[in-house]
Amino acid sequence: MSVKAPDGFEQRVRDSFAQQKAMATIGARLLRIAPGAVDIELPVRDDLTQQDGFVHAGMLAAVLDSACGYAAFTLMPAGARVVSVEFKINMLAPAVGERIVARARVKKAGRTLSVCDADGFALSAGGEKLVACMTGTMMCLMGA
Repeated sequence: MSVKAPDGFEQRVRDSFAQQKAMATIGARLLRIAPGAVDIELPVRDDLTQQDGFVHAGMLAAVLDSACGYAAFTLMPAGARVVSVEFKINMLAPAVGERIVARARVKKAGRTLSVCDADGFALSAGGEKLVACMTGTMMCLMGA
């Protein structure tokens, strides 16, 4: 998607992400910020897994959702805030590896609502494996 992002979008994403206590709690960090695109990395830790040792679906949903939200946020005007309106996630394979990377891209940016897609990959020494995908709708809030 070739789009024009507002001036200062990258710093606005970094500043907002730094306020995300949930992302800090699970150890997620920004990897890439570009107009309409954000990648977030989640190091795999034992306390983020479910009973079979896979990264918990809730953790995957959290990083995919944040990646979608910030991808949409890159295209929003200065002073905007972003919130999720809805999302659907598909778990495709057990999330096992050293880290998870959520790669989100804006599919359609609107003035108020934006639709984004994100893929979640489990990375290990053997490469990367697609483990989840999400489609989400993000809302631009002005003056909030």
